[in-house]
Amino acid sequence: MHSHILPGIDDGAADVETSIELVKGLIKLGIHQSIATPHIISDLYRNTPETIGVALKKLQDALAAEEIDFTVSAAAEYMLDSYFFELIEKEVPLLTLRDNLILTEFSFGFMPDNPKKMSFSMITSGYSPILAHPERYAYYHDNYKNFHLLQELGFLLQVNLLSLTGYYGAPVAKAAKYIIQNGLASFVGTDLHHERHMAALQDAGNQKIFSEVFKGEQWNEGL
Repeated sequence: MHSHILPGIDDGAADVETSIELVKGLIKLGIHQSIATPHIISDLYRNTPETIGVALKKLQDALAAEEIDFTVSAAAEYMLDSYFFELIEKEVPLLTLRDNLILTEFSFGFMPDNPKKMSFSMITSGYSPILAHPERYAYYHDNYKNFHLLQELGFLLQVNLLSLTGYYGAPVAKAAKYIIQNGLASFVGTDLHHERHMAALQDAGNQKIFSEVFKGEQWNEGL
């Protein structure tokens, strides 16, 4: 429910060939269906349903041509910036994972001024926001109460699998485990961008970490 495998429209797969290799890697991990979520960021990747749809069709056609049994659909990962709230204000339909679920993210560089206002705007517009990788926002590492607050504000929290392994550093791994072990995570995802992510996901040591972290957890198989 969170990957960047569509070709050529953000910082994920650069072309169809790379997309196909990433899909093959997901299949080896036992994943046969994915919701691709390319970035929509006002000053960097101003994707639209049209640009995302074109990239999705390219990948679907390539999978069919190679007779690869893998189902891919698309939504988006929305940066909660001024452009996003302009879309909300204009009531432009957003790309949802399913029903009213939208995948969102904060800036890595600075703490959002008013997450309460952000969540209120989305919820009153009929959406249920998922916040991607909250464990990676370093400004929350000094006070884990913020993760509880985000959930109370209506954000569903999604942890990156690789965060648990130390891929992004020890503080991120610690925060990710806290979120899961305290029942705050509603989703996990690969946030797959490139071959390095895939290699880390397939690493035997990391697979062991995933098994240990999720031992005894009850998870739905997907959306």
